[in-house]
Amino acid sequence: MLINVNCIRRTPAALLRKAGLSAAVLSLSLANAFAAPAFDQPDADFRGSMNAAGVVYAGTEAQLAGRGFTPGQEVILLQNGHTLTPKALVADKEGNLSTTLVIPAEAAVGVHPVVMQVSKPSTAGIFNLKVSPKVELSGQDKFELQSQHLVPGLYQSAYSPKNKMLFVTSAVGRPPVKQSQLLKVNPKTLAVEASVTPAAQQSRNDGQVQAVYGVDVDDAHGHVWVTNTRSNTVAVYSQKDLKLVKQFEDGAASHARDVVVDQKNQRAYVSSPGSKLISVFDTKKLATLGPIELKSQTRGQLSPMSLALDDENGRLYTVSASTNELLIIDLKDGNAQTVYALPGSRGAAGVAVDSKNGQIYVASQGSDNLLIVNAKDGSVQHDIKIGAGALNVAFDPKTSLAYVASRGAGTVTAVNGKGEIVANLDGGSFPNHVSLDGDGNAYLVNKSKGKDDQTADRITRIHLK
Repeated sequence: MLINVNCIRRTPAALLRKAGLSAAVLSLSLANAFAAPAFDQPDADFRGSMNAAGVVYAGTEAQLAGRGFTPGQEVILLQNGHTLTPKALVADKEGNLSTTLVIPAEAAVGVHPVVMQVSKPSTAGIFNLKVSPKVELSGQDKFELQSQHLVPGLYQSAYSPKNKMLFVTSAVGRPPVKQSQLLKVNPKTLAVEASVTPAAQQSRNDGQVQAVYGVDVDDAHGHVWVTNTRSNTVAVYSQKDLKLVKQFEDGAASHARDVVVDQKNQRAYVSSPGSKLISVFDTKKLATLGPIELKSQTRGQLSPMSLALDDENGRLYTVSASTNELLIIDLKDGNAQTVYALPGSRGAAGVAVDSKNGQIYVASQGSDNLLIVNAKDGSVQHDIKIGAGALNVAFDPKTSLAYVASRGAGTVTAVNGKGEIVANLDGGSFPNHVSLDGDGNAYLVNKSKGKDDQTADRITRIHLK
């Protein structure tokens, strides 16, 4: 047995002194370990927020910006128990702050909650940092693309099989929106054959026009239906000369987004994000009808986005961005509803239907993916990582392909019913919407990143070879 000689030589007094020092150190350590938190003055009116600029990929730097903080307020960022900011970020005299974070190359794709530990005065908050999938371009050799610059602020397009024309909407900026056009475009040459600027919004005196956003055609009556999102209503124009046929009064459809026309039953349906209603209009009488009230299976507030119509089977489809649900309305059965949860979806935005094969395509802007859902039971058959900001989707029965516009990634992706990416094509900046002509052509419109953006405000015809 080994014996420590130094211990043997110590006197009882020395040992007591040693024990007393150790107890004092232990007491101090315990006091520090269990010290009461400093409950200093809390921030009772905290309005600070942070976000990442642009798309964030693993292995890159994320530019973070904060606003709404109290000048001089200090912020430390933490994620999964780790401090991301060695030094506290300090809000400037305007209440703004910024920093750069290096995202690890092994960072998982998805939404990562980041804690904001705030002091002077103190509070805490969380913001979501999304790491998006990087999907490389592919399959360009399988498609023919033709592109043409149109006008600023392109939003959506719709094709008239009867008149073989495209109708495209555009709106620029935030209220008061003074620049907006409805365009009549030749689908072969992509040249603008006619255009009209909407009339001024009568309920305002700041020059805002009845700007046009969503669009669909009514070949039965020769009309074009558009949504006036900023004034919460819709309007009807003539396909022939783009003259205004009917401007519905402001408030007829709250934050009107998408419109689809059921020509057989002479109805137009309009979605309203932030509302639980689908507005309904009579396309023959040009009159407002009673809305469809959507019913969520959650306690959350519904926010219906895109619409898809299966007129042959009398069904209307939409997705809710806030509750991530798929809602199927049976138009033949008193608007009876079937609601499916969308596991793996965040910010559901786009919807399209393959009625022949019983598949529903859902594009989700917040989770950067495309879900292929079984229409019979709501089960997810495929979950495909598409690219940042998957916003809209259209299914083409002619080619059996779904085309997904991903706003953040700048791509349009062709996917088959097996969940395979057939091609991932360059869509320019901010791809916004895809429409179809029924003859195997898809039409993509995209928006602008700024005045020097050479790929912006274009319509692109995509044809499978």
